[in-house]
Amino acid sequence: MLHSSSPYCLCALSPFWFLFLPLPPLLPPLPLPLLYMANPYTSPLSPLPLPPLRLSQSQLNRLAACPRKFQHTDLEQLAAPSEPDQQERQAQGTRFHLLMQQWLLGLPVELLVQEDPQLQAWFSAFMAVAPKILTLADDRPVWGQSEHSRTLAFEGYLLTVVYDLLLANEQQAQILDWKTYPRPQNPRWLLHNWQTRLYPFVLAETSAYDADHTAMIYWFFESGEQAPEARRFSVAYDTIQHEQTRHDLIHLLTQLTRWLERYQNGEPFPQVPLESKECDRCSFAIRCDRVTLREETRSQQPSDQENAFALPSLADIQEVAL
Repeated sequence: MLHSSSPYCLCALSPFWFLFLPLPPLLPPLPLPLLYMANPYTSPLSPLPLPPLRLSQSQLNRLAACPRKFQHTDLEQLAAPSEPDQQERQAQGTRFHLLMQQWLLGLPVELLVQEDPQLQAWFSAFMAVAPKILTLADDRPVWGQSEHSRTLAFEGYLLTVVYDLLLANEQQAQILDWKTYPRPQNPRWLLHNWQTRLYPFVLAETSAYDADHTAMIYWFFESGEQAPEARRFSVAYDTIQHEQTRHDLIHLLTQLTRWLERYQNGEPFPQVPLESKECDRCSFAIRCDRVTLREETRSQQPSDQENAFALPSLADIQEVAL
């Protein structure tokens, strides 16, 4: 049986009713370091050894996409203000996750739904397929837990995950994640996302479920003029993917360890190549001097119109026999 890091496990007697049972913790509590500073990785007064750095899937995605952005965001705690529309979308997503957690705990949600038409639409889409979502493939009794958190000590770091909903029985486990935006036209990019890879990896490493009996399932709740519809995208997991994830994690975390050592000696994290598209949508482009460099690079390249009227060099003109 899978043990939770929380003292309670959510057991489903039917798709809509839940029973709480106490469970012992899976792992002993991690010892806290004697001294925590606001940011020990950027302070010259930081004690050694440093406390283990906690890494989530979003931080791994950021580190893999651009190490310098990881430095600014996660080590130096810098952040540019988001656009109002983006802030509202994030706030709505947070409210929906809280609504789902409250409903799965058996608490009333009527007032929350009535006050927000968007939440009501998403929740209606969920309720339309709730029996399908809350049921595993076989007929064995299912138990689950909302906002289930786990931590794995790995290569000197603490890998942390929070599952929107974890469903399991004696044979298999499913990790469910809610997305409050439309299902991508080509969702295969999710296969390379660290959320898809890290979530089942940590579960397989910290429980009795092996990789072949673990799955990651996304549920997309679309918005728009039409009534929202819940769309499913399932990612199967197996031993081969598990070992590949282990290999890629070791490689990425080995790089991170090396970059952190250099960073403490005054050397910044590496940047992506100048031609990378990451800088086009990055709020740190000016801070990284990428805007100026890219404009200078473009200015040094002749435009198509200039190329059309430019005279060839004499060395490039072939002789013509008379």
